[in-house]
Amino acid sequence: MITGQTKNFGVIGHPIGHSLSPAMQNAGIQAAGLDCVYIAMPVEEEDLAQAVTGLKTLGFQGFNVTIPHKQAIMPFLDAIDEDARVIGAVNAVAIQDGFMTGYNTDVVGFLQGMHNHGFSPAGKHAVLLGAGGAARAIIWGLIKEGVASLTIGVRNVVKAQAVADYFRPYMQIQVMDWQSWEFRRMLIQSQLLINSTPLGMEPNTLTMPPIDWAAVPAGIFVYDIIYTPAETMFLRMAREHGCQTLNGEDMLVGQGAEAFRIWTGHQLPTEPMAQALRKCLENQ
Repeated sequence: MITGQTKNFGVIGHPIGHSLSPAMQNAGIQAAGLDCVYIAMPVEEEDLAQAVTGLKTLGFQGFNVTIPHKQAIMPFLDAIDEDARVIGAVNAVAIQDGFMTGYNTDVVGFLQGMHNHGFSPAGKHAVLLGAGGAARAIIWGLIKEGVASLTIGVRNVVKAQAVADYFRPYMQIQVMDWQSWEFRRMLIQSQLLINSTPLGMEPNTLTMPPIDWAAVPAGIFVYDIIYTPAETMFLRMAREHGCQTLNGEDMLVGQGAEAFRIWTGHQLPTEPMAQALRKCLENQ
């Protein structure tokens, strides 16, 4: 039951009606027996400053941030955590005594997915497909975890090179055309293959990055951050090739649970969150 003592959390974005976060977070909150509620709040770009002030005034302890506010919100915050600063985007804000700190929990969610399945990227040769917005959190996570090498395979090498150059102070990253012979050679050496592109996401489920599976070592860890469908064509090909596979469900649940931990200190049980997520996806 929601009372005057109930603590409020939520997510801001526009549009926001499609967000799966309320169902996922409230399932975890209910399972943990906490007096909290999590809601979706539509905020248009021109109203962002007022919304940030309003959430603080209303006593929210924290909220998530999604498109189109992940970069735009940063000037309105009092502090930015290192992960969010390096990635250049905030997806969670904690409010303590009126002081607002921005975080990016995608890094924790991304790494937790692999750790949950008994795989560590530390010391591994990693290949990443795509260099868009999602790739930045993945790259930073791999750097923090201590990968031995990282190669990015893309369609547009010039655009991706700018991303690699940004991370040059932390690690030397190779960028290659994913249809080149040089990229095929890197696949042969890979121990971790990650898709950060939207290729294969519903409704375009018959698409995938142009991977030469003959060059992919059987048995390596293959990770697709897409979670709709649960098994993309990319993951199906990897599974049939004998690889260990993982979709983006654990990453989504993990980043949500990490945000709640930052806000409250409580670790939400992730299985009820995952079950609520799957139910929502089935009903879509």
